[in-house]
Amino acid sequence: MKNIIKIFKYLLLTAIAVLLVFIINVIWFKPFSINHYYEKVFIEFMLDEPEMISSLGIPVLSSIYNDKFSDISPEVEKEKQKKVEKYLKTLESYNKKNQSVDQLLSTRILEWFLGDMVNSNQFYLYNYPVNQSFGIQSGIISFMESSHNINSKKDALAYIKRLEAFGNKFDQLLEGLKLREEQNIIPPKFVITKVITEMTNFINSPLEENILYSSFNTKINKIEDLDNKEILLKNVEKAINNSVFPAYQKLIDYFSLVEKKATTDDGVWKFPKGDEFYASQIKSYTTSDITPKEVHEIGLKEVARIQHEIRNTLYSLGYTDTTKNINFYIDEFKKNPEFIYEDSEVGRENCLTDYNKIIEEINLKIDDYFNIKPKAKLEIKRVPKFNESTAPGGYYSMAPMDGSRPGIFYVNLYDIKANLKYDMPTLAFHEGVPGHHFQISIATELENLPTFRKIVPFTAYAEGWAMYSEQLAFEMGYYTNKPYANIGRLQSELFRAVRLVVDSGIHYKKWTREEAIDYMKKNTNMAESEVISEIERYIVTPGQACAYKIGMIKFLQLREKAKESLKDRFNIKEFHDVVLKNGAVPLDILEQLVNDYINSKNTL
Repeated sequence: MKNIIKIFKYLLLTAIAVLLVFIINVIWFKPFSINHYYEKVFIEFMLDEPEMISSLGIPVLSSIYNDKFSDISPEVEKEKQKKVEKYLKTLESYNKKNQSVDQLLSTRILEWFLGDMVNSNQFYLYNYPVNQSFGIQSGIISFMESSHNINSKKDALAYIKRLEAFGNKFDQLLEGLKLREEQNIIPPKFVITKVITEMTNFINSPLEENILYSSFNTKINKIEDLDNKEILLKNVEKAINNSVFPAYQKLIDYFSLVEKKATTDDGVWKFPKGDEFYASQIKSYTTSDITPKEVHEIGLKEVARIQHEIRNTLYSLGYTDTTKNINFYIDEFKKNPEFIYEDSEVGRENCLTDYNKIIEEINLKIDDYFNIKPKAKLEIKRVPKFNESTAPGGYYSMAPMDGSRPGIFYVNLYDIKANLKYDMPTLAFHEGVPGHHFQISIATELENLPTFRKIVPFTAYAEGWAMYSEQLAFEMGYYTNKPYANIGRLQSELFRAVRLVVDSGIHYKKWTREEAIDYMKKNTNMAESEVISEIERYIVTPGQACAYKIGMIKFLQLREKAKESLKDRFNIKEFHDVVLKNGAVPLDILEQLVNDYINSKNTL
């Protein structure tokens, strides 16, 4: 019997060894097929990004790496850049003649993605890792609250270990900030003032109200059979006091000193090779060869066109006084109690309820326009209070791949009066259905695709689709007999057109922050607080805001091209299959996919 057990153990160990050799040879060294190489690149990317593993909920890896943070030290960042260059070189060495049509598409997408990263390496310090909109200092807290799931004691201990790692993470962050300071890449003065205030308020809040503590408490109390909850809470308290708060204090101390060097110059033109950097940002975010000058010109034309359409809609409602501009009437709508929620917790709950009703209504029309639909559910929640004063009006957090939670549409209820009822449908369609939740969930649920194709981020595609969804909802009949809501839709599109003007204005034409604020106030009639938040966002993320409208224009152009070519053979469901069933892609590849669809239909 003992000999049989020994033989069994030997065979088991041998099998494990053979499996490991196979994995090492196939995954880590020379993959024998392009399909294996796609997965090799994806896995190696993920191993460097534990936060992304948790956010995506990647099976197996998420349970192994959920106690770690990515290393953002300058040394490791340089190593990652070399890896990307090696990935691209190896990918280009594969013989494209031996690849299938699907493989060629995957190769083209990965080549574009890696090539863009390689081209951007020269500017890797040209950003503000700590900022008032999407900085690490706030993003890491949101990540712990929304993406670190706790379903067991192991998950709870991993959470504590991550809290204890804040000090190391912020030390790495400080290394990079000091390198930027040496190159005079320092945030504008207003950014530093705001992040110091935000971080100071965070470390001075009572522990029980601190989101790192309160969200942990909420999560563990949902686990009925979890023992020693009091001890776990004590360890969280200790980690926050001994690691988290000191890390933030270091960052506060650093920015308090560097603030003296900051200026009020807002555009990236102030950097060495700033114009080249901005042009590369435009290319990266729009996935096109459009120039900053063209962006500005398109923006001006679109602003004029949309304003004309709003004026016509106002005329149809009887607002015909030509001595009054659009903003006058929008101001009147904002004062109308019919469109305003009560400034109370009840009013905020009613707002969330109405958002759910909007999604339910559009879902009734989805089958007429789509063959494919996501399996993941959508949940609507308010933006966490700790950062709602600086967060955008709404944003989407994707459902993890392991299905552990639904996708979440976050609504900012800080200024409840900013949530005007006639504006809400468009935001719901953009962030939820058929926008981000719909498209992103479909992509992550696609089968028989390389994993990277399900999650690779192309802003012009994703945001272009979300804006296309706003107009699609109009075409689906949602706005019929809702003229005020339609004005809200047009205002939303106008807002994205204005973005083209102000983003390029700040970073290409050297506008000041105040000039950009004035232009947006004049042309959107947004609340001043919203305008300031938006303009300050564009200052710290140059080029990103341009991707929305450029992407939308491309989706509409391609659909019109398909309609004109196919005429009565055009099918909206088929078109949506073509643009959704391949995941996110650069815009030139999207165009090729639509061209292939048109050609295949024409040859039938």
